[in-house]
Amino acid sequence: MTLVKFKNNSMPVVPTFFDTIFGKDFFDYNGNHLATTVPATNIKESKENYWLELAVPGMKKSDFKIEISNSVLTVSAEKELNKEETENNFTRKEFNYHSFSRSFNLPQTVNKDAIAASYTDGVLYINIPKKEEAKEKPARLIDIA
Repeated sequence: MTLVKFKNNSMPVVPTFFDTIFGKDFFDYNGNHLATTVPATNIKESKENYWLELAVPGMKKSDFKIEISNSVLTVSAEKELNKEETENNFTRKEFNYHSFSRSFNLPQTVNKDAIAASYTDGVLYINIPKKEEAKEKPARLIDIA
């Protein structure tokens, strides 16, 4: 039993299983995991810092640009891959370009001058320290007069 309905007995309205497996998208996929447009991001807060963790495997430190304008932190990256294979007088060229840009509104409680970043094992870590006055202070007892 088939669930595919044909319009005017010519073209299927719903793609078939074989279109999905053997169609153009299947063979055009080059296995490159950089096709994602926006990286997954974790945002954490501690008593003294905010942390951003962006999952961006396959990149290098030099691919990233991190900038602050007013109270907006913008993380962007560009990577261009060119691959050429020659075998038996046949040349195959592949070009892939990937870029993303992601912006975060920073609270007024952060020390913009002390923001630092590192890139390890496919994760971009951004440490955003809080200002001294915004850090959690230990509780103190107040004497009653």
